[in-house]
Amino acid sequence: MTTQIQNIFILLLATILLGTLFKSEAGSLDGVRVHDAPGRTRVVLDTSTPVDYKLFKLSNPYRVVIDLEETHPNDALVTEDISSEILGGVRRARRGQEIYRVVLDVSREVTAKSFLLPPIASYGNRLVIDLSWEESTPVPVQRSVDTSKLRDILIAIDPGHGGEDPGAIGVGRVYEKEVVFEISKAIKSELDATRGFKAMLIRTGDYYVPLQKRPNIARERRADLFVSIHADAFKSSRVSGASIYALSEKRATSETTRWLVDNEKRADLIGGVGNSVSLDDQDDVVAEVILDMSIKEQMNDSIAVGDSILGNLGRVAKLHKNTVQQAGFVVLNSPDLPSILIETGFLSNPGEAKLLSSKAHQKKIASAIAEGIRQYVRRDPPPGTLVANLDVSKEATHIVKRGDTLSELAIRYSVSASKIRIANGLENDVIRIGQILVIPGQPT
Repeated sequence: MTTQIQNIFILLLATILLGTLFKSEAGSLDGVRVHDAPGRTRVVLDTSTPVDYKLFKLSNPYRVVIDLEETHPNDALVTEDISSEILGGVRRARRGQEIYRVVLDVSREVTAKSFLLPPIASYGNRLVIDLSWEESTPVPVQRSVDTSKLRDILIAIDPGHGGEDPGAIGVGRVYEKEVVFEISKAIKSELDATRGFKAMLIRTGDYYVPLQKRPNIARERRADLFVSIHADAFKSSRVSGASIYALSEKRATSETTRWLVDNEKRADLIGGVGNSVSLDDQDDVVAEVILDMSIKEQMNDSIAVGDSILGNLGRVAKLHKNTVQQAGFVVLNSPDLPSILIETGFLSNPGEAKLLSSKAHQKKIASAIAEGIRQYVRRDPPPGTLVANLDVSKEATHIVKRGDTLSELAIRYSVSASKIRIANGLENDVIRIGQILVIPGQPT
């Protein structure tokens, strides 16, 4: 009998110890991110460990509930201010000793799909919940919009290289880092002057930013688009023309593209980061990331905005490729931020080096890029933005022709000359042939 009692005692003690050990390995909910898309909202729960969970829906009012097993609260996490087009808020509560409940308050009935993603790159364990609804579902229309509460579209402009890394050095000692910084500032100026748009520079002076950090800065600022500006070189001086790149699922196929990717690999080492970023496993990385639906959307959106810019860029510069190319550039490898890299030309080509060092040509390039961005965003602006509430039928673009004057254009489009100046960042009434002007519209 004594032996039996001892065995039971040992078994109970072992059970308690195992339970304590298991609970010590319980994970935590460390972050909640929300991304709106037409007809769909994605909610990403960042957890410290892989989680078991149950998901179900409730109505009256509509809610999506996620019960996270063996997960404890993170007191530093704030979710009260998270909202979106359909998501009214995120609530959290402990349910017993082993369940941590997350409640998504939604404004209509939705279909909820979920899946787990393992750690990759800068991301840890993630539970992804996709909320979707029928586009035909009636959406209440707000007749009077307080435009002061609508956000601007934020574009992150990344001038390549900088600091100890000059980038390509062209004929006549033209430095890539200086050329692309001037073009980037001009793009920012044009977008800042356009109602509903705002731009930020990844680097604001002559210093180096590590490759991986560049898109991360944009994501931290919640940018809508990441645009990296370059003006590279090639081993042959005959190569010329502008190109636009989006992320690729595969390795670059053309010799020129491979050369450019190899140059990017060396940038971190030159910039003083310590070790260059290796792309030897790029196929594996992209193959894993592509499982996440957001990377597919990122690539599609990136190609779409690239097409829009390319059409405008071709009016003011020679194109090296007339379609958007794809390659494994490090700065494009962000899973949830549409990203493109623009090669404005080759400094190894004497003619293009001279053009790209010209302020006039830099401004033409910048205007074309800014207009391509505006056109892309206006086709399908994110909800909750000022651009989504502008009557684009009252907006237009005008390519300046011989004989055009600012005052004549103001009369033609029934808008004041001062509004045209502000929308295009003009310091005076001087306009030039070939310049693309935005004719401002009015809010609905």
